[in-house]
Amino acid sequence: MDQTEILHPEELKKPQTGHPKGLYVLFATEMWERFSYYGMRALLVLYLTAQIVNGGFQLDRTSALEIYAIFTGLVYLTPIVGGLLADKVLGQRKAIFIGGILMALGQFTLAYSQVGNIEARTWLLHLGLGVIIVGNGFFKPNISTIVGKLYSDHDPRKDSAFTIFYMGINLGAFLAPLVCGYLAVEYGWAYGFGAAGVGMLLGTIWFAVQGKLLGNVGFAPDRDHQSKQQLTLGGKDWTQIALYVVSGLILVYGLLLLWGNLGEGAKDILTTVLAIIGALSLAYIIFSNTKGSVEWKRVGVIFVLCFFNIFFWAGFEQAGGTFNLFAESNTDRILFGWETPAAWFQSVNSIWIISLAPVISMLWLSLSRIGKNPNIPVKFALALIFLGIGFVVMSAANAASQGGDLVSPMWLVTVYFLHTVAELCLSPIGLSMISKLSPQKIVSVMMGLWFASIALANYMAGVLESVLKNNFPDMQLFSFLTLTSICAGVILLILSPVLKKLMSGVS
Repeated sequence: MDQTEILHPEELKKPQTGHPKGLYVLFATEMWERFSYYGMRALLVLYLTAQIVNGGFQLDRTSALEIYAIFTGLVYLTPIVGGLLADKVLGQRKAIFIGGILMALGQFTLAYSQVGNIEARTWLLHLGLGVIIVGNGFFKPNISTIVGKLYSDHDPRKDSAFTIFYMGINLGAFLAPLVCGYLAVEYGWAYGFGAAGVGMLLGTIWFAVQGKLLGNVGFAPDRDHQSKQQLTLGGKDWTQIALYVVSGLILVYGLLLLWGNLGEGAKDILTTVLAIIGALSLAYIIFSNTKGSVEWKRVGVIFVLCFFNIFFWAGFEQAGGTFNLFAESNTDRILFGWETPAAWFQSVNSIWIISLAPVISMLWLSLSRIGKNPNIPVKFALALIFLGIGFVVMSAANAASQGGDLVSPMWLVTVYFLHTVAELCLSPIGLSMISKLSPQKIVSVMMGLWFASIALANYMAGVLESVLKNNFPDMQLFSFLTLTSICAGVILLILSPVLKKLMSGVS
């Protein structure tokens, strides 16, 4: 057994119906990290489009959504590199700690982007976003990997563990827009972003202090797993970290800075080149670390599900962009005589997650007892179909607002309900799936691949409205997403028997 998977003796004595204490360390760490990310995400587009006199950047809708697309895309792309560094050099623990510190610094830089003239503020905005993107590359794939390593591949508790972990994600995502959105409206943008930075700092401190409860999981592959110096960095570490951080910041900052000055043709070329480089690099890593027919079949399933994952998140991530703008401009937000912040609607999804996760989890268990529990591809297909139904409702809401009338907030609440059901059929199942099907030497890299598919989806979510407007002016965004989501779900249902066979016993 890999040393990184060895648990403390006291953890091995736990009954199989319980969970290791380390799971709850990761639960709280991820909760604060998601508080930080979703607090910032709830503000970003609103911050970019707000008038300069109100502390914003006064960008038009298309430009703001493009920056949102680049940011959210790269946030989910850098985990490939961060996962590789963790698998080969740092170990997951050090990577998480470094990522947490960087993301806190990035949030505080965004808070400071309120200071100075517009040129200085723009520089700080791009720098802050760049630092968060690079830090996320260290953090995001590795905390999910540690959750998986607390359990064996066939441990029936693993799916339950990821559901608990996912509750932590959504508890942070629920609190973040309420706290950060309120502070931004009442006291200024800097307070909203500053609160996100404080949340990230708290999560990082908690992880460093409570790391001993993880047993011996998450250490570097070539280090003494019994070492008590869990977060000490050596010369090899610093060299790898410095190369990644410096090159990452140059790339991310340069891309964000130049994007607004590039023509559409140049943007397409740049996007294509970066995608090809990334795909070739990832292919080499996977090819050199995958052995035997069983591993290759399972890796093939991961690629297929990652492809359909793009369709899901390209629709789901409208929440931070077009849904956010719809809440601000087209929704009646007056509650008891007070206008609620538009950012508060970002918490609705998390309220539904916290309410529905236990119900969905019990549903899977009940179906499992009678031998009817859907396999992973079928659950993904159901997610896509529910997503499409949500966009049917969103299309109706958009039509109701075309005359300039503000529509009831229940439209968005209903859409978030349907999309939450979809999310629970896919997202926690996807994290568990990666930990089960990946070759053991590159679990974090494969987790990075999963997030890379989300990266592409996030980019598409941000630019899709303008692409349709320029090329298919008669096609309404929400109608298009209805069609693509449901069609993708039906196709995946048809493919599910083949994919189940290729998974070689993993369910």
